Amino acid sequence: MDSTRQKKIGRLIQKEMSEIFQKEVRDITMGTMVSVTTARVSPDMGMAKVYLSIFPSDKKDEIFSNIKQQTSKLRFLLGQRVGKQLRVIPELSFFIDDSLDYIERIDDLLKE
Repeated sequence: MDSTRQKKIGRLIQKEMSEIFQKEVRDITMGTMVSVTTARVSPDMGMAKVYLSIFPSDKKDEIFSNIKQQTSKLRFLLGQRVGKQLRVIPELSFFIDDSLDYIERIDDLLKE
């Protein structure tokens, strides 16, 4: 169960990371739409799990590997944005959120 502080920091990281992906790192995302679905912070505020949804999904693996390679750059950009609000900028780990693909697959199966 996440504390209120963890939820607030998670929402802050989610908001700021989504703006970073939209505006600042077009070279990493290669023109695809990357949205941050959720961000979960560990109880010690030292680690954040960021779940990404990548559309279109045909280049998903290539873009996700680019994002993982540029984790330190993304953490630096996050630190520039939230440095005044957080004492320690959490380490970022990225995961693909495939819930939209799962929903689409279920819809296709129901239509058959």
